[in-house]
Amino acid sequence: MPGLSHSCRVLVTGSFGFVGRYLVPALATALPADAEVIATVNGSGKTYDIPRVRTIVLDVTSPAQVRGIIAENHPTHLFHLAAVSTVHGAKQSTREIWDVNFGGALNVALAIQETAPECRLIQCSSALVYGSSLATEGPADEHAPLCPDTVYGASKAAADLMVGQMARAGLRAVRLRPFNHTGPGQAESFVVPSFAAQIARIERGQQEPVMHVGGLDNRRDFLDVRDVVDAYVKTVLRFDTLPNGCVINIASGRTWTIRNVLETMLARSQTRIKIVQDEQRMRISEKSTMIGSWQVAHKLLGWSPQIDFSSTLAAVLDHWRRA
Repeated sequence: MPGLSHSCRVLVTGSFGFVGRYLVPALATALPADAEVIATVNGSGKTYDIPRVRTIVLDVTSPAQVRGIIAENHPTHLFHLAAVSTVHGAKQSTREIWDVNFGGALNVALAIQETAPECRLIQCSSALVYGSSLATEGPADEHAPLCPDTVYGASKAAADLMVGQMARAGLRAVRLRPFNHTGPGQAESFVVPSFAAQIARIERGQQEPVMHVGGLDNRRDFLDVRDVVDAYVKTVLRFDTLPNGCVINIASGRTWTIRNVLETMLARSQTRIKIVQDEQRMRISEKSTMIGSWQVAHKLLGWSPQIDFSSTLAAVLDHWRRA
């Protein structure tokens, strides 16, 4: 495998977040038999019961902790996932979002430079770094300007630019920018699990048969989280063949309206449900269309989305029915 000809240690920050809980098992399966996955958690009490996966405590906002962990474990690859990911209605303060999303990335990158310069950094960014530059016609490629219009997007864009600059100065790094993705286990603050949770509660009689929703006409490039993780795994396997510092969009090149997402999920329920638009759920800064190009991912990683999004919606709804 390119870049994995020797025993490797892959460290994953934010490993118990939504994407991390899919990525860690996928890495344990895909990596060579002598590889180790080091999963970090911000606080004790969580662990993975998976062969070749070791769990350690790490607060990415602590420069000393990050430096010590990277120096001690000397990872060959590092996925930086740790972030405050809620983009609307976040309870975290603006300072906390910047401390985690930008400061955490800075701590990780500096610690690699200082203690493990051969380590390859995979910076997991976001399509929200593009913000208002996203065109309403045609998929955005990696050359779209970074013009974030949310605190989350701005903090991720700053980290993205920082890693790009450090790569030009010698840091071994790539930047991945996934578009919207969902699946079982995502927090209810995101649109798909919000719909699913409300439908499930209504079916159980725990909520009156009224769903409160935000804007329904916006179009989004949606992916199954397993497809995103597949791109991440392909990145670590092919890292040494990639241009250093490169940017790769993870997208489907297709869109769903939020209304179509809702109707598809409602069609899977036998319960009559009234839809009410809630002004508090409307996001004024949102673009009408967000769609990305996956051509670079296909060229560099041999990746393309494989999972039909209708089946993803069904899986999320079934997850909340079992919850």
